[in-house]
Amino acid sequence: MTGSLALVPALRHPELLAPPVVAALDALGDAAAEVDVAPIDAALADTAAFCATYGVGLDISANCVVIAGRRGEETRYAACVVLATTRADVNGVVRRLLDARKASFAPMDDAVALTGMEYGGITPIGLPDDWALYIDVRIPALPRAIVGSGIRGSKVELPGAVLAALPHAQVIEGLAREVVE
Repeated sequence: MTGSLALVPALRHPELLAPPVVAALDALGDAAAEVDVAPIDAALADTAAFCATYGVGLDISANCVVIAGRRGEETRYAACVVLATTRADVNGVVRRLLDARKASFAPMDDAVALTGMEYGGITPIGLPDDWALYIDVRIPALPRAIVGSGIRGSKVELPGAVLAALPHAQVIEGLAREVVE
């Protein structure tokens, strides 16, 4: 049990997951058995409120952010998974990885429409097949990490190594920088 989360096997509780997440877990094979899910208050889905309320450390809470990179008329999308104690280097590392002139957080409506997930619950599990998935180098070493579930009303817990093994995932050194308060 992580903090006060009531974790249950994700495969047995598809009602706690967005449809693309369910499909991705079904395709994940044996690793899907290592994925748990817990219901939460959807009003507390944002990282700081969630961690404070449920007793989950920021050091195991991961954020999945959707980035739009543009070069000319072409827009490429990627998702970045970084710890809550860090921020993705969108204008440096991510922009170069996407071979884009400009990179920024994707507009909320675009991120929701393209992923089939709820804003504030977007997860790296079940992203579109043509997207890059960049995982911060700190993530794979985590015995358990907490990420979104595709909906605001739950969170997923899984080994960092499973996140790093998701389809299209690339573990990137320098993807995120520590937040200095």
